[in-house]
Order: sequence, then C-alpha cells, then structure tokens
Amino acid sequence: MRMQWDAFLAAVQERGEYPSRREADRAARVVLALLGAHLVGNERAELAAGLPETCALVLLNPLPAAEPLGPERFVRATAAWIEGATEETAQWDVGAVLSVVADTAGDSLMRRILLQLPPGYDLLFGRPGMSEPGLPPEA
Repeated sequence: MRMQWDAFLAAVQERGEYPSRREADRAARVVLALLGAHLVGNERAELAAGLPETCALVLLNPLPAAEPLGPERFVRATAAWIEGATEETAQWDVGAVLSVVADTAGDSLMRRILLQLPPGYDLLFGRPGMSEPGLPPEA
C-alpha cells in the first residue's frame, strides 16, 4: 500500500527534527531527485510504487546522473541544491529522508537498491551492513 504524502512528510519532519513541514518537504524533494538519478529499472519503479505519489513523481523524473556519486559526493550535491545548507546539515537531510524511504521500501527491496549504488549508501539509508556481500536476500 502506498504511503500518504502527509505521513511521509511527518516522518521526515520528525526524524530530521525540522521545525516546519516546509523544511521537510524541501529536503525530501532534493534527496529523492538525486536518488532517482542513480536508480534504474524495477527497483526504482518498485520504490516509487510504495512512496507517496508526489515522491514517486520526483523519483521517477530526475535529470540523469552524469556519473554515479559516492555517498560523500551525494551529500555534497544535496548541500549544493538546498539554499543555506552545509555538508553537515545536508548529511542530516539525507539521513532523515533516506531512513524513511528505507522503512517504506523494506529489507528485500533495500538490498536490491543498495546493489545499484556505490559502497557506503547503506549508512545514508540508516542500514549499516545491509549491502555487505554474503548476506542472504531475505535476511
């Protein structure tokens, strides 16, 4: 079942400790646009199907990434897209949004998503060790 936009934003706002929904909305849109540029195929479509329609549209219609960004560069790119952000605040934004995305996706889909991304994204999603080789797909 698709998560509702208000519930998604409320979760991001709570995790990010944002004083307003507007800040949670801004972080969610930037992070999801950057994530969408790095995911392809069934995993991106399956993730979008479980997210609110607003999130799905952002995730499914990104500008294509010129090259895959490692986790540190992903955070720096987030900082560049959010007015007044620093790398430290962008790290917070990324963690707030991607941890809610991971909860929505579930472990099986998250493992497949992490296979598409450079090493280290498991930490951004708040799932340390999930992308380690040798773990069974449904562990």
